Order: sequence, then structure tokens, then C-alpha cells
Amino acid sequence: MESYSTVIQSSTKGLNLNLKELWRYRDLVFLFVKRSFITHYKQTILGPAWAIIQPLLTTVVFTFIFGNIAGLGAQGVPSFVFYFSGNMIWGYFSSCLTGTANTFLNNRGILGKVYFPRMVMPVSGILTNLITFFIQFLFFLAFLVLYSVTGQNVHPNLYALMLPLLILQAALLGMGVGVIISALTTKYRDLAMLTSFGVSIWMYASPIAYDMEAMGAFGTGGKYHALYMLNPVTSIVNILRYGFLGIGRIEWSYYAVSWIVTLVVLFIGIIMFNRVEKTFMDTI
Repeated sequence: MESYSTVIQSSTKGLNLNLKELWRYRDLVFLFVKRSFITHYKQTILGPAWAIIQPLLTTVVFTFIFGNIAGLGAQGVPSFVFYFSGNMIWGYFSSCLTGTANTFLNNRGILGKVYFPRMVMPVSGILTNLITFFIQFLFFLAFLVLYSVTGQNVHPNLYALMLPLLILQAALLGMGVGVIISALTTKYRDLAMLTSFGVSIWMYASPIAYDMEAMGAFGTGGKYHALYMLNPVTSIVNILRYGFLGIGRIEWSYYAVSWIVTLVVLFIGIIMFNRVEKTFMDTI
């Protein structure tokens, strides 16, 4: 009787991460990370510098339009670090979301030729985006130190140590929403066209381009404050800014709600992903 080292079979479980198998394919994960990072900046003159240039340009636009003209920036805090901090964490979240949303479509060529855990692709995308985030964070940290030394109204505190937890939540939320979209786009390609538009709307529904306290109805005690705080990204951004800039406040009850929303979205996404990956080659 023949023995096999690997047996490939369809799983009947709705929630099946199979982390053990994913760990066995860790070399493939890092290979995908290396490939994605290199190809993203291949044939560009500035290379990885674009990781800083893109959020920098967005920060300049937000500072001019929302900060100077509309007056929606944070009062007493340098506009540059205020907007850059929001763009930095939002860029990581949105990259995880859009990258995961296009998993099946962008990799259908290789998926039909060789077997490997399909979750390798979303995980490798998250790690690739983490490199970009780290580059942006070092840039942000340099300006934060500069403003602190020159006596600007910037007050980093111990809550800045929550950064790894905030990054993890942004990654899980982005992956959760992304895998839901990727599962649906195998049959409904229209969603792929609407993803970028939906992400843009989500950004303006989050305190990225403005200080929520400057928006009376959304600020603390405002008419729509509770509804606004149900957006899980809101708590992530608020805690990041509170920890590194010392502005705003942490609302722990809403932060707990944001984690619940994140985990529910991730749970639904994994179930849909596991169901679709069995038959997606027939529909894609």
C-alpha cells in the first residue's frame, strides 16, 4: 500500500484556517513578499521612495484643503504629522483590503497550475504592505522627533506602544473585508470595479482628512457620534494619534466594539473564502 507525505482533499469545514499548513509554506509566503515588493517598484526611478512620496503628496493636499481652507484640522498640532499619521495607517489598511480583494483575479494563472494553501496570498500581501508601512513610519517618526525637540505641541505617550495591536487590527480588518470581496468577485465582477470607489467613500467616513472633533455632529457628544464610532477604522486612527501626538481621547467601549466588528468580518470572510476556493476555478 502506497504512503503519501501530502494528501490534498476538499475540506468540509466552513472555518478552516489550517495554520499548521500555512506555516509549512512559510518559505512560499516570503517568496511572494519578495516578488511583490520588487515588482511593485520595478522600472521606477525613485523605487521604494514612492512609499513615502505617495502619502506625502496626499498629506500636502489634505493640509491645504482640509486644514487651511476648510479649517478641519486638529487645533494646536502641526498639520503635517496629524494628516501623515492618518494617511499612514489608512494606506496600510486600504492596501491590505484592495490587495486581498483582487487575490483570485490577479493570481488565477498560478492558482490553476499548482497547489498551495490559498491563504498564502492574502498573508503575503499583508506582509508586503507592512514593509511599506514601516518605511512610512520611520519617516513619520523622524518628523515627530523633530517637532518634539523644537517644542511643538506634540506629546507622545505610553499609548504609542499599542501600535503593533493597531497594525494587527488594521491588517485583520482589511483582510476580512478583502476576502469577502474576493469571494464575491469570482461570480460578480462588478464588485471589482466598485472596490476602489467604496474604499474612497470609507476613507471620508473615517477621521483621515479631518479632525472628528471639528465636525460637530460626529465629535464627542455629537448627534451622530455613536454611529460614527461604529466604523472600526475610527478607533484605530484615534488611538494612533492619541498615542503619538497626544490629541483626542480613547473611548475604550467603542474600541472594544471595533474589535468585535473586525473579528466578525474576518470570521465571515474566512468562511466565504474557504467555500469559494473549492470551486472558483470553474467560475473565474
